[in-house]
Amino acid sequence: MIQLNDILKLSDEDLNRTKIRFNKRTDGFDPIELFKAGDKKLYDGQFWNFSKTKSFKVGQLAIGLIRIFDDKWLLFDISEITKDLDRLNDVGYEYETLEQYKGYYGRLIVKYKNKSQNMIRNAASVIQDCSVYEILPEYFNDDFFPGYENINLTWYELKNIIDKKDWKAALENQKGVYLITDTSNNKRYVGSAYGEHMILGRWKDYVQTLHGGNKKLKELDQEYIKHNFRYSLLEIYKSTTEDKIIINREHYWMNVLLSRNDDFGYNN
Repeated sequence: MIQLNDILKLSDEDLNRTKIRFNKRTDGFDPIELFKAGDKKLYDGQFWNFSKTKSFKVGQLAIGLIRIFDDKWLLFDISEITKDLDRLNDVGYEYETLEQYKGYYGRLIVKYKNKSQNMIRNAASVIQDCSVYEILPEYFNDDFFPGYENINLTWYELKNIIDKKDWKAALENQKGVYLITDTSNNKRYVGSAYGEHMILGRWKDYVQTLHGGNKKLKELDQEYIKHNFRYSLLEIYKSTTEDKIIINREHYWMNVLLSRNDDFGYNN
């Protein structure tokens, strides 16, 4: 396993003056979308002070990571704090980006499970648990496919990626059993994909109709679905797998997740 500091090669002295900020989506702040758009507001978030405490000190190094999915984080910046602007609940610092790491910004993906509610951590205490998950050959963009086991998309995210090259290639040649989760009440819908274009074709139905032709989902308001549904995969199968196997596995998951019970799910 390659650790993050195998790449950065920070000395013990530098580690002791380094903090890592784990940036993730909050109300009004979506760092991955800001990154993809090249929006400098991403750096406002990185160098923001809370209303009662300061995030950094002059002379410290600040590593900026953005959550992509689950415990995977994208490196987008390493800077040295050059001036404290003495502001709270605002952008608090001037900084200078370290150019020696520029080749890794937007390409290096770190695996780290943050068990603390604190999203700003002393590097010395956590860097041993930060491993290198992947170094992308190109700058991170919407085409990036995270792997079948890591798919967990909102309806808006699904709509955005469904025609992206890497996603299409991955989804149109796989049959499978998928899960739709209503995040407002934890109800679930289990479905199967084995028709034309397989998972890709089935999920395109949800982008276009929102309900995919399912009786109970038709009863829901479309805006409700857009804001509360998430899409993931339970199992995938080769395109040559018999459809009856996929259907049997769909029924298995319906029973496991009780998704045909009105209290727990939307299956008919």
